Amino acid sequence: METRHAVHPEQAKHFDTEALRRHFLVQRLFETGKTNLLYSYYDRIIVGGAIPEKPLDLKVDKAIIGSEFLLERRELGVINIGAPGSITVDGQELPLDSRDGLYVGLGAREVSFSSRTPGNPARFYFLSAPAHAHHPTTHIAIGQTEPLRLGSDEQSNRRTIYKYIHPEGVRSCQLVMGLTILEPKNVWNTMPTHTHERRVEVYLYFDIPEDGAVFHLMGEPGETRHLVVRNGEAVLSPSWSIHSGVGTSNYTFIWGMAGENQVFSDMDGVALDRLA
Repeated sequence: METRHAVHPEQAKHFDTEALRRHFLVQRLFETGKTNLLYSYYDRIIVGGAIPEKPLDLKVDKAIIGSEFLLERRELGVINIGAPGSITVDGQELPLDSRDGLYVGLGAREVSFSSRTPGNPARFYFLSAPAHAHHPTTHIAIGQTEPLRLGSDEQSNRRTIYKYIHPEGVRSCQLVMGLTILEPKNVWNTMPTHTHERRVEVYLYFDIPEDGAVFHLMGEPGETRHLVVRNGEAVLSPSWSIHSGVGTSNYTFIWGMAGENQVFSDMDGVALDRLA
């Protein structure tokens, strides 16, 4: 498991491209036959990916999390962005089609990932945050989530937001998670932008063509920087940073948050004239 320490905004101002990517861009999450994890000191969130050809157990280093098993003091949110598969939680197998999600509550001891067809594997993306209360393990079909349609073709940001784990949907202790799909010919997300002073956010970008990219904007409003993000890569967004992006074509991204507040609208708006 890789570990990333938090960065002060005064320090980030002086980063070159390589340093920005090293601290904030998460690459190589998805490798066939492996489960890869990253532990971030931003709200102690864990970011992970798994592509199982045969069942993969979710194991972590006790020296990092200080507990016998991952969810002894944590919760887990998963979204399958690949072919159909399943997740087995303490002996209960739960099928997940593409774009289905799963919330796994505090106390689950054994979690493993499987693909329905090994030659066409599932691709599981997950986040884990500390938890102090138990909520039941719950399957989340994308068709059962209430879509929120925002944006316009004129602003190149027409998109649909699907909320998976949130206070009005599948309940959790502090984790919030969902998926946003941009319509064809629409390329901007989260503009006008905002920060989250009370929580970290993680973006996973996918459905990006092999010859395409997303330019993810980050930094304090008056000190913006960018990361060039490829398909299947994620970005750690600290509470002090804006998070927005523009692609070479439309794309999909998963957003996840953990911190002081679960309210979706708890954000600090940044007017365009404040950006520099």
